[in-house]
Amino acid sequence: MKIPFLDVARQYTRLKREIDDAIEQVLSSGWFIGGERVNSFEQKFANYTGSDYCISCGSGTDALELILRGWNIGPADEVIVPDFTWISDAEAVTTVGGKAIFVDVLPGELTIDPEKVKEAITPRTKAVIAVHLYGLPCRMDEIMAIADRYNIKVIEDCAQAPGGTYKGRKVGTLGHAAAFSFYPTKNLGAYGDGGAITTNDTALAEKVRLLANHGQPRRDTHLIEGRNSRLDVIQAAILDVKLKYLDQWNLIRTRTAGKYSDALRNTNIKPPVVTGPRSHVYHMYVVQLSKRDVFQQYLLDAGISTAIHYPKALHQLEAYGHLGLSDDMFPVSSNAAISVLSLPVFPELTDEEIEYVVRTLASVVSNML
Repeated sequence: MKIPFLDVARQYTRLKREIDDAIEQVLSSGWFIGGERVNSFEQKFANYTGSDYCISCGSGTDALELILRGWNIGPADEVIVPDFTWISDAEAVTTVGGKAIFVDVLPGELTIDPEKVKEAITPRTKAVIAVHLYGLPCRMDEIMAIADRYNIKVIEDCAQAPGGTYKGRKVGTLGHAAAFSFYPTKNLGAYGDGGAITTNDTALAEKVRLLANHGQPRRDTHLIEGRNSRLDVIQAAILDVKLKYLDQWNLIRTRTAGKYSDALRNTNIKPPVVTGPRSHVYHMYVVQLSKRDVFQQYLLDAGISTAIHYPKALHQLEAYGHLGLSDDMFPVSSNAAISVLSLPVFPELTDEEIEYVVRTLASVVSNML
């Protein structure tokens, strides 16, 4: 049996009639940028997360950058970023002229370490980006307490965690603002790039909306200089269809993850760690082990595709080589880069495929250990 790591076409096949109808309605309308469908999705997504405002944009990376610009973060300003994450979190900071300050993550959880955040704060610190990595919400109470004490802003990077909760509240409502990505592989994915910002801050929402549309509240009225970062109508229509299935899909991911974790119990392969009052939505099911490459090859030989998210921590990337940072400054992130492995967990896996992965995990573990 061949098990793909991800197959986004399966989801489309299951929703084909709804998706095709939504796209056809957009094409027939002749309205492709902005308008009622985009506004409708924004309101539904704001309601879903429990936020006062949702402003859609071109990508999750744009969402991060627009929030930073909305707060006037720029040259000489520092923003704290977890060292183990996708490069967008650091790129957004440097794109606005700020300085990304990398800090280590928590063992097991691999989300930003609140104590390291506290240690990294200087008079120039303006914000921290809390990345809900792989779908696991960060320790937001601790992060917000630090932010309140030092008067800094908190951005939630919710790209991998839509629908996740912390103490009963959905991610996207826990910090001062949040960035979402609708990249096709995400738990809530469009059929192209797309993103959104959620916040309860009226002033930020108004400014971000201006920034994302050339600084204009209406055509040819430019109050400030902005940029072009818009969610097109076709993507909004697709997301509108998919949003009502998100909780169901996340539940399926969680059930599959539970089966995998049961199969790995009492082994030296570490399954995802979930502690405290939070729900993991398993954008990725990521294990950690010392013999990663051997384990990955065993699974591949058995027909099971896997992936590595991420093979390098930020400080290890060539793009940041000029910073002169070393692995011993980020021991948890450095170890994660050589030990993490993502198993297939997308909700369209069949019961037969899931059981095959579970049986193979048990067999591989016994052969390896």
